[in-house]
Amino acid sequence: MLVQGFGELLYWVSWGLLLFSLFAFVDSVIRREDAYRAANKQTKPFWMIILGLAAAVNFFMGIMSFLPIIGLIATIVYIVDVRPALRQISGGGRGWPRGRGSSSDGPYGPFNGGR
Repeated sequence: MLVQGFGELLYWVSWGLLLFSLFAFVDSVIRREDAYRAANKQTKPFWMIILGLAAAVNFFMGIMSFLPIIGLIATIVYIVDVRPALRQISGGGRGWPRGRGSSSDGPYGPFNGGR
C-alpha cells in the first residue's frame, strides 16, 4: 500500500513537472525576439531549445532520473529570472496596461499638449 501510494505521488509530480516545463516553453515561444536582446538574456531560440528539451525529457523519462532535474533547474531559471525581465521589457505581454498611466500617455511619458 505504501509503495503504491509513493508511485502515485511520483506520477502526479511527474505530470506537474511536465506541465510546468510546457508552460515555460509556451511562454518562451510567445515572447518577442527583441525582448530577449533588450533584457540582455540568452536568445529566444536558446530558451526554446532548452525548455523544449526539458519538456521532452520530463515526458519520456521518469522523475527518478537525473535529466529531469536538470530540466527543472532550467525551467526555474527561466520562470524566476528571464520571464520577469521579458515581461518588464514588453509591458506585461497581456495586451492591456496594468493600471499604469492614462490614455494620453505617450512613449516617453504623459502628453501635456506642448505646455
